Amino acid sequence: MAKPKLLVILGPTAVGKTGLGIDIAKKFGGEILSADSLQVYKYMDIGTAKPSREEQTAVRHHMIDVVRPDEEFNAGRFRAEAARVIDDLHASSRNIIVVGGTYLYVKVLLSGLIRGLPADREIRADLKKLGSEFGRRYVYDRLLSVDPESASKIHPNDYVRIERALEVYYLTGQKMSDLQSDHEFGEHDYEYVKIGILHDRDLLRDRIDERVDGMFEKGLVDEVRGLREMGYDPSLKPMQSIGYKEVNLYLDKELELESAVGLIKRDTKRFAKRQMTWLRRDDSIQWFDTSTEYDALMNKVRVFFDDA
Repeated sequence: MAKPKLLVILGPTAVGKTGLGIDIAKKFGGEILSADSLQVYKYMDIGTAKPSREEQTAVRHHMIDVVRPDEEFNAGRFRAEAARVIDDLHASSRNIIVVGGTYLYVKVLLSGLIRGLPADREIRADLKKLGSEFGRRYVYDRLLSVDPESASKIHPNDYVRIERALEVYYLTGQKMSDLQSDHEFGEHDYEYVKIGILHDRDLLRDRIDERVDGMFEKGLVDEVRGLREMGYDPSLKPMQSIGYKEVNLYLDKELELESAVGLIKRDTKRFAKRQMTWLRRDDSIQWFDTSTEYDALMNKVRVFFDDA
């Protein structure tokens, strides 16, 4: 049986991935698999720029509204659940468009967990802080408690390997020892092509400003207030993401509304710049400026899907 074919759409935030994915799905009879670490959360619609109800009615989307904001979700769970979606769509002969808001999720989907996991600065910084405060033996004992098999193969003084094993566990929710023996989800499970969307830098900055203004017009403050009233604490990881964090500070009277809006715009632009840095390192991405190369992009998609 032929491998599932995935058309993967990548690019910085606000560049137009959702709209392009919907256009492609309509033209080529496909469905969309969202690879976004925030759109998996229920009740968080405006600040995560989820496709609207109309857009989701026009084209079926998967991996959106999967868990509550206080539930654990990570790359490992995404990989497992996305694989089931892909198998179902492939069996029904539907074209599959992966819209990649979170590059890590795309990496683990296409390359497997071990190959796809880059270093995570925040996790490593937290582990180093624990090591400096309580000693490196404390960090090793933490690995021993969550993944004793990996710990048994690592010397307590081999901090680099201890750090990596814990990093893998916290990113995926799975033990490195299990992942190293799992060959079911390798880099050859799917045939894929990666499409990257480009825009002029100034245009992208304007689009980010417009998106943030639009979020507030649609009721971002009420959305965050509603989440708090439902009992979701501002300290939860998704509630600390860009947009939600600043609105929480506004609701706690630690920021003026105008300042919150300004910070969201600034941090979103910084995030978009970091995204482009990561994506530029991936030589397998084929880049298109949709304002001037839309027809060439669509021809690329047509060739990919027709060559089945």
